[in-house]
Amino acid sequence: MTRKPRIAKLLSPLIGLFGLLFIASGATTYYLAHTQLKAQEITVADDASFLAGDHVDGPFSAYAQAATVEKHALGITKGKTYAELDQEDPIRPVAAESSFVRASLLTAVTAFGLSALVAGLGVVLLFVAFALGSLTRAVAPAKEQATDATDGLEPATA
Repeated sequence: MTRKPRIAKLLSPLIGLFGLLFIASGATTYYLAHTQLKAQEITVADDASFLAGDHVDGPFSAYAQAATVEKHALGITKGKTYAELDQEDPIRPVAAESSFVRASLLTAVTAFGLSALVAGLGVVLLFVAFALGSLTRAVAPAKEQATDATDGLEPATA
């Protein structure tokens, strides 16, 4: 029984350290995605279904612009995707380029989402580390009290 609290005492700060690492990694990745996307100086098209005119620098504005690019591309290609167009169709390069732009914007949306997920998992790990540490501290005094009560002497009998 004395082994379990020792493992918990070791794991609690280790899990807390991983939590802090996850939070730092997630926040750094989110910031890098934000600054790289902002540096492109993209503005959400005026006919976007939401966030029209906003600078593309976050997950929602990137998604709004990706949806608008898709809408424009399907309008140019009369509803056909790049793969559905004939090899010799003169509109095919425009469809390809819009597909690449849309994929890049959706990749940015994914990067934002994953970085937020990692940071969120870091917060959860901090809670787990705190809970494990609290349980370890609660079990240790109970064990000490149990050993103090049984000091090896037999109880007196009358």
